Amino acid sequence: MTDPTWPQLTLADLHASVDDPALTSMTLLNDIVGRYPSAVSFAAGRPFEGFYDVDDLPRYLSAFRTHLQDRGMAPEEVRRVFFQYGRTKGFIHDLIARQLETDESLTVNPEAVLVTTGCQEAMILVLRALFRDPTDVLLAATPNYVGFLGAARVVGVTVRDIKEGPGGIDLEDLERQIREAKAEGLRPRACYVVPDFANPSGVSLSLPDRVALMELAQREGVLLIEDNPYALFHSAGTRLPTLKALDPNRQVIYLGSFAKTAFAGARVGYIIADQVVVAGDGTESLLADHLANLKSMVTLNTSTVAQAVIGGYLVENGCSLERATKREAGTYRRNLDVMLTGLAARFSHERGRPDAVSWNAPQGGMFSVMTLPFRADDALLEYSAAEFGVLWTPMHHFYAGTGGFHQIRLSFSVLTPPEIAIGLDRLAALIEDRR
Repeated sequence: MTDPTWPQLTLADLHASVDDPALTSMTLLNDIVGRYPSAVSFAAGRPFEGFYDVDDLPRYLSAFRTHLQDRGMAPEEVRRVFFQYGRTKGFIHDLIARQLETDESLTVNPEAVLVTTGCQEAMILVLRALFRDPTDVLLAATPNYVGFLGAARVVGVTVRDIKEGPGGIDLEDLERQIREAKAEGLRPRACYVVPDFANPSGVSLSLPDRVALMELAQREGVLLIEDNPYALFHSAGTRLPTLKALDPNRQVIYLGSFAKTAFAGARVGYIIADQVVVAGDGTESLLADHLANLKSMVTLNTSTVAQAVIGGYLVENGCSLERATKREAGTYRRNLDVMLTGLAARFSHERGRPDAVSWNAPQGGMFSVMTLPFRADDALLEYSAAEFGVLWTPMHHFYAGTGGFHQIRLSFSVLTPPEIAIGLDRLAALIEDRR
């Protein structure tokens, strides 16, 4: 029973982020998915689960314990690493640096690595550190990952939307928005970019555009926040270099995660923040050290057990995620091909119709986007789940409610080819019904 003498809380008493659509959309979608467990789900952006084995976990822990012992740690030191509060910056930083050198040809100072509790914490820490006052603005392509939009809302950062085309972020619009912001007395502080198979659109930046983006950022004095969860899952050919690998001037803050490459339950991510910070007295330090100060007041340190599991996973695979995820990458390539072939088989004959559907064809990752001739909102998603047994993600969530109302994101990462076929049949039936 409510105590009448106690002042009631109203939404107006709380920070705007607690009821912001950008933050509540994930809860809403999870609720719908939870109520239709038998529906084929193109909504989940999770990694494929077919290769997980609970028995792997103790093996990874054992591999990491052996790694520490081989480094000369005494038994009591090893025990302390596993069971006590850990170093705020993390203790698998050297293994992460080795992995980046192995897979990305990227030389990283291990002290510039901050291990985080998932990539979500990494985003919040970077945004909190970089954005000092309301004149600082963040640039980001639209549509964008819901988690990043939510992190910006939590921190209170103003996001300036940049157009996105089939080749990724629109560099002409980015340059125009930077200059307009400066003319308005604002400081364009950083630009958030997912150069490979972005969530939700699946688009990627070409090598010439990566180089041009780096040149633009340096010319305009804007940092780049590179998020790179999907680059290993390319369909064919040679992988393009990360922006960080093209970064001799330390213009790029790099966000990494083991959620898609190892497993999401570990909740281990990291930041490469090798930028030099100069104090008023002229002393220099790494941005990673200042981010660690923030982290110490947020999560104190990333779970030592989770780090040990990921550390063992890296050790067991020679610090190569490309080697570790070979089976998963093959699964995603197969599923992407099945998805695109299935869409073509069901809808290519519609070309030329005024109400035809269309879709893009990413070269990797986990997502494709479909454009429909009718509104695809949360109400239609509920109808789709209840009446047709198929789930997907309304794209308007990735526009923070400002667009994308005729588009849906289709994720193929957790499905088998037969499930994809069944799901596409059900999606085709929904489309015919709504027409």
